[in-house]
Amino acid sequence: MLRHEESVETKLQRIAEKAGREPKFQFTSLFHLMNEELLLGCFERLRKDAVAGIDEVTKADYAANLTENLKELVKRLHRMSYRPQPVRRIYIPKPGSTKRRPLGIPALEDKLVQAGMVRILQAVYEQDFINDSYGFRPGRGCHDALRALSQTVENHPVNWIVEADIRGFFDNVSQEHLMAFVAHRIGDKRIQRYIRRFLKAGIQEDGAWRASERGTPQGGVISPLLANLYLHYTLDLWYQRRYRATCQGGSRLIRYADDFVGCFERKEDAKRFRTELEARLGQFGLEVAPEKTQVLAFGARAQREAQARGEKLSTFDFLGFTHYASRSRNGKRFRMKRKTIGTRFTAKLKAFKEWLKENRTLPTPEIMRRTAAKLRGHYAYYGVTDNSERIRAFAYETTRTLFKWLSRRGKRGSYNWEKFQRLLGRYPLPAPRIMVNLF
Repeated sequence: MLRHEESVETKLQRIAEKAGREPKFQFTSLFHLMNEELLLGCFERLRKDAVAGIDEVTKADYAANLTENLKELVKRLHRMSYRPQPVRRIYIPKPGSTKRRPLGIPALEDKLVQAGMVRILQAVYEQDFINDSYGFRPGRGCHDALRALSQTVENHPVNWIVEADIRGFFDNVSQEHLMAFVAHRIGDKRIQRYIRRFLKAGIQEDGAWRASERGTPQGGVISPLLANLYLHYTLDLWYQRRYRATCQGGSRLIRYADDFVGCFERKEDAKRFRTELEARLGQFGLEVAPEKTQVLAFGARAQREAQARGEKLSTFDFLGFTHYASRSRNGKRFRMKRKTIGTRFTAKLKAFKEWLKENRTLPTPEIMRRTAAKLRGHYAYYGVTDNSERIRAFAYETTRTLFKWLSRRGKRGSYNWEKFQRLLGRYPLPAPRIMVNLF
């Protein structure tokens, strides 16, 4: 009886199991997994409405002859004749600011190939990455990092917080250091060569090509994984294996991509971490942003001492929330609570106003549908424990803005609050509510 060919999924699972059993094993044969089956799965996950790169090819264009396109792509990949195209750079408005934010858009096949390589690399590195790394990983997210922080600060002897920020992280990753880190686990030369090609593909802006000597591929789906890999070796392992062992008290480092917070029992450990962190990152071409990095007293004991002095504890920001010291409802227990960062709140409202301004000619039912979707998205992220007041305020301000713009579409004074209430009865907006319990 003939044995059926193993699926890509099964092969990736076996690679993951081997990576978990043998943490020092170097994989020298992985590229054969870049086949039509793997790339078809990656293609199906691509967004239908994604903006095209410099190739001008959309998902619908590629799908018109999908089987042949994938066959030809696989041939070019295995002949090593596939060359990533430069990333198309555009600029989009930055909410709450007059500045514009650069956005990189890879060509469609580059998105496909990167997505396939991510599937392969994840099978290996998901076994290596530490538990307190939460960013851009399967089954993990921002709320998991926030939950870990809450549990640590409220249930362990945490008295000091180090809030840290790396200046321009994704633009300043050393490509040479990154490739050295890749080689620790990935000995397959074809995988290495394609990662390097993506790193060197460059950027096309206003018709001109610019080389990319530093940083990870702009807008590429492989960038978050490479960023995690870089910080795994430069920060996570250094903290776990070297720094934590030298601490006089307890400590924990919680990281989401390049955003991280250190929790410490003793002041000496926290201050020394701030100093040694700067030196450690500097060895790998990274720089701490001093204006966004601070060591502050925080926790139950720090709160008692601050109250005795008639003072309030400082706050710190992490993943879109300002964290502040408070008490439980009965006042008997220390609580760390959180609220939407003020600047983030303002920027989100401004972005909604700009969207309404640009789309005010849409049919009213469509405006209401999209507004409801935007509110649901806001609640899904910001609707966390203790943030009721801020999401209610966001809902209120959004509704007021909606009424204002709808009333401008008719004759002055013809649209009043009563008519707007009838519209809301017909097209109700979702009510603000807590969606995520951080306990």
